[in-house]
Amino acid sequence: MIKYKCLHHVSLSVTDLKKAKDFYSRILCLQEIPRPDFDFPGAWYAVGGQQLHLIVDHASQTIRRDKRLSSREGHFALRVENFYDTLKWLQQNKVEILEKPNGKSGFAQIFCADPDGNLIELNVDQKDLV
Repeated sequence: MIKYKCLHHVSLSVTDLKKAKDFYSRILCLQEIPRPDFDFPGAWYAVGGQQLHLIVDHASQTIRRDKRLSSREGHFALRVENFYDTLKWLQQNKVEILEKPNGKSGFAQIFCADPDGNLIELNVDQKDLV
């Protein structure tokens, strides 16, 4: 039996590190953290007590060619403090979004994608919609 403590990190493939860092730093407001001196480019971000790792890999088999937003595609979810503030911020920054405030999951969800099409869900409990 495996006993887990927590999810440590999520790694995503990106093709343009400058564009990816702009999106994750400026648009998603994540804090970049030090990264070991690997022999390939990338960036690490703190997300609460967990991490997000970006890895530049032009030959990645995980980058979606069809960039349409779909909540059924593989994605990772970040819990946000305020649904409407997050929605407004993304709209002000002209980020394409898919809103699902009243879905069956019990979460109010906003889906968006980074420049490479990696899907991100931003959510709050529906009971916290104010």
